[in-house]
Amino acid sequence: MEIIYFDEIKSTQQYLLENLKENMCIWSDNQTSGIGSRGNNWLGEKGNLFFSFSIHKENLVNDLPLQSISIYYMYQLKEILKKLGSSVKFKWPNDLYLENKVGGIISNIKNDIIIIGIGLNTKQSKFYSYLDINISNKIIIKEYFKYLSMKKNWNEIFINYEKEFYNDKFVTSDNINLNKYKLNKDGSIEKNNERIYSLR
Repeated sequence: MEIIYFDEIKSTQQYLLENLKENMCIWSDNQTSGIGSRGNNWLGEKGNLFFSFSIHKENLVNDLPLQSISIYYMYQLKEILKKLGSSVKFKWPNDLYLENKVGGIISNIKNDIIIIGIGLNTKQSKFYSYLDINISNKIIIKEYFKYLSMKKNWNEIFINYEKEFYNDKFVTSDNINLNKYKLNKDGSIEKNNERIYSLR
């Protein structure tokens, strides 16, 4: 993975979409116009961690469903943060939480290259939570990509996440207990025979 740092950038995700190249990571601690889910802005503050990376679809682990990409990559970031001492939890389908949201993930695909974008409040946040450990953004990036290089298969990630999904008591803004749903192997949740991939 080629890793490139910018002192300031409008959007790491947009940069990779416009300068498409596989096996590249763009990161910064000052993103001025980040992209969130469904084209919304990611309200990140200077000092936090913003990064996007690209991987060709053929280089994904063999058993990973495309619709589970966000779960696969965000859950592994959660695992690294836990190893570094954080109490952060993963909330289906794409957020990290403490008392409130700490980070989020989005994914795009262009010409068979998948671009993963992550925003993580590592230092501060006016509206949400931020990490409960004092660690540099550079170390998080380094440890995360070292962990990803192990190329854990989806089944291993899913088995571990499934246990947490039913134990954690996450409630949506509509007062829906997520663990009242069935978690399917493809990363969707299901109730009354309705499969859901996103609550947005």
